[in-house]
Amino acid sequence: MDHYTARKRNEYMEQEEDWDRDLLLDPAWEKQQRKTFTAWCNSHLRKAGTQIENIEEDFRNGLKLMLLLEVISGERLPRPDKGKMRFHKIANVNKALDFIASKGVKLVSIGAEEIVDGNLKMTLGMIWTIILRFAIQDISVEETSAKEGLLLWCQRKTAPYRNVNVQNFHTSWKDGLALCALIHRHRPDLIDYAKLRKDDPIGNLNTAFEVAEKYLDIPKMLDAEDIVNTPKPDEKAIMTYVSCFYHAFAGAEQAETAANRICKVLAVNQENEKLMEEYEKLASELLEWIRRTVPWLENRVGEPSMSAMQRKLEDFRDYRRLHKPPRVQEKCQLEINFNTLQTKLRLSHRPAFMPSEGKLVSDIANAWRGLEQAEKGYEDWLLSEIRRLQRLQHLAEKFQQKASLHEAWTRGKEEMLSQRDYETASLQEVRALLRRHEAFESDLAAHQDRVEHIAALAQELNELDYHEAASVNSRCQAICDQWDNLGTLTQKRRDALERMEKLLETIDQLQLEFARRAAPFNNWLDGAVEDLQDVWLVHSVEETQVRKLVPSRDQMLQEELTRQQVNERLRRQFAAQANAIGPWIQGKVEEVGRLAAGMAGSLEEQMAGLRQQEQNIINYKSNIDRLEGDHQLLQESLVFDNKHTVYSMEHIRVGWEQLLTSIARTINEVENQVLTRDAKGLSQEQLNEFRASFNHFDRKRNGMMEPDDFRACLISMGYDLVGVLQLCPRGEVEFARIMTMVDPNAAGVVTFQAFIDFMTRETAETDTAEQVVASFKILAGDKWVGGGTKTWEPSNPLLPQNYITAEELRRELPAEQAEYCIRRMAPYKGAGAPAGALDYVAFSSALYGESDL
Repeated sequence: MDHYTARKRNEYMEQEEDWDRDLLLDPAWEKQQRKTFTAWCNSHLRKAGTQIENIEEDFRNGLKLMLLLEVISGERLPRPDKGKMRFHKIANVNKALDFIASKGVKLVSIGAEEIVDGNLKMTLGMIWTIILRFAIQDISVEETSAKEGLLLWCQRKTAPYRNVNVQNFHTSWKDGLALCALIHRHRPDLIDYAKLRKDDPIGNLNTAFEVAEKYLDIPKMLDAEDIVNTPKPDEKAIMTYVSCFYHAFAGAEQAETAANRICKVLAVNQENEKLMEEYEKLASELLEWIRRTVPWLENRVGEPSMSAMQRKLEDFRDYRRLHKPPRVQEKCQLEINFNTLQTKLRLSHRPAFMPSEGKLVSDIANAWRGLEQAEKGYEDWLLSEIRRLQRLQHLAEKFQQKASLHEAWTRGKEEMLSQRDYETASLQEVRALLRRHEAFESDLAAHQDRVEHIAALAQELNELDYHEAASVNSRCQAICDQWDNLGTLTQKRRDALERMEKLLETIDQLQLEFARRAAPFNNWLDGAVEDLQDVWLVHSVEETQVRKLVPSRDQMLQEELTRQQVNERLRRQFAAQANAIGPWIQGKVEEVGRLAAGMAGSLEEQMAGLRQQEQNIINYKSNIDRLEGDHQLLQESLVFDNKHTVYSMEHIRVGWEQLLTSIARTINEVENQVLTRDAKGLSQEQLNEFRASFNHFDRKRNGMMEPDDFRACLISMGYDLVGVLQLCPRGEVEFARIMTMVDPNAAGVVTFQAFIDFMTRETAETDTAEQVVASFKILAGDKWVGGGTKTWEPSNPLLPQNYITAEELRRELPAEQAEYCIRRMAPYKGAGAPAGALDYVAFSSALYGESDL
């Protein structure tokens, strides 16, 4: 027992001895004590649904005395005897007196027999002993206790008030101003102290009694007339009544402290739950975006036209430049939020956050890999499709051109071959027609290759899935059908001309004489006609067409040369930027990696340096945008190769995303170190020691330790692990347990943050579920069930009730925190609780339990 406790005990015992020597009470004091002690007992017994009417009679059987002690102590007493005989009553009173003695109280001249016999003085003495022990003894102000502590508290609280001078617990309270001052000091809304008069003691006392009973739940324990008309009011009665004010107001301060603790704990949970909800929301949105995007990237069904495929390529460019970069940042932010949340949970001794099914960080990473796998090759497919369509377009244009030339050549040929001009021609004319027909047949045979070329082009367009293949096939079929028809008509005309020639030869024999005389002229005429017709049909037209095509071909070649020169300039322009940007990005990635592995200085200095690096990186974004513009010009010009650089736009994009993610993760690591340092009181030297050890065993220089390296790191720092040095089975079990702490997701690596958390896990101070339960208990007040209304039966014991009502929560807590509790507290299941009672014990445990998010 320490000196302070011993002094308190001695003071308490001295008061008891004073009472014991003063067995004869002043009648006025006896009346005041009877009224005050009865009211004080009933203020506690009413919590159990009962009361006493006559203080010396109602405690005689010991039942309500035991009940009173249970209520005010919150502890269970031995089971009372059920009998009604005198020895049963004495046994019960002795159980009560033994309980009082067990609390360190030495009972002087108080025996069970006197209480059972209804001895008023002994009963009042016993109740005063109980009041001293449970209502006054623990009052302490500046290392004083009991009576002195209560007096000092009263003096301090009433010091600013006029006409109040508290020096004792009798005459200082007669005018009622001291009581009114106590109330006004704590609840100025209840009393207008300025209107009180010192010459109206009864009015002042009654005002204090009425206000205390109505608003402070302090029953009226004294009569104003008795106090005023007694030269020296009973000290014990005054002390008992004033102690109720102390507990009421001190309880309010205690409730405020409890409410502050609860609000602090709830604020931590609310912030964590907000982060959890934000994580869930962001994860859901990101996964949904990936779910919608992957099928689009996996869809390799080409469009029929070049313009449609170019729109697809433009959509993909928008995806890479506009749509994906924000999602990359979201994914990075998601990982940062998750790491920060887990750090805060560990620091506040809350369990780790377990996202809902399918939304783990690993699930996000797997989905993202699926996205990039679908994205991989999509642009190459688009470009190959555009090349295919470009070739198709070229072939289609070639087909149309040759078909048009062929159709122009055949135009009118069927009508010519169907003419029956030979029927009225002479023999020479028929023979001329035959010669012209032979020349046509030669020309027709020469066009056979063109028709076959047209058919071959149509076949190739079909094999390459040309979108207008039906139209091509139809035109090709028409050309082939026409060609076959021309062949048929050509043969028919030859047959007809040959028959006509034979017929005219017969006629010519009949006109031989005439023919011989007219032969020179006819020969000359036929020759001239033949020569004129041959030159016009064969030589002159073709020569004219060739002369027209040669300049056109030269112009096309010149245009193609100009286009290739522009393309080469675009290639060089892109390569010049890419050859500068690519190494810059790679250098920054390596620089950030070195910063993460070997940062020196305080965390604030490290953060400032990283923020500056981040700003430099952000400022460089305009160079990436310009390169994207040049890349778009190349694609629009259908340029897909570049011998002047090894960096493609895709390489630059991937490197840029890696750089942004790397700097963001490094900044978040330092932020979490700040949280850990502030929560656990780590010095910069300790953090530097942890960092140096971690870096030494980070063999791959990737910011993570393998399990074997982590084991070696712990041993190097002198960490005492059972059996680790010997690698015995027990040591392996212990190390496996530690790995579950630092690597809860079984990723097979230990991050720096997890390493710090493990090394400092015992140093942080935090609220516990038990402390929160105790705080709620203060706000809820003592609640009991059982005991009946008049008698207390052993079969109906008094039980504490750990529930709180919505009304009490709204009264004691800020609105937001009160509603938070009301929404989440489960109904109280205990017997005898009112409707709407809420279980704060289960709720407090859940605050530190598994999250249901």
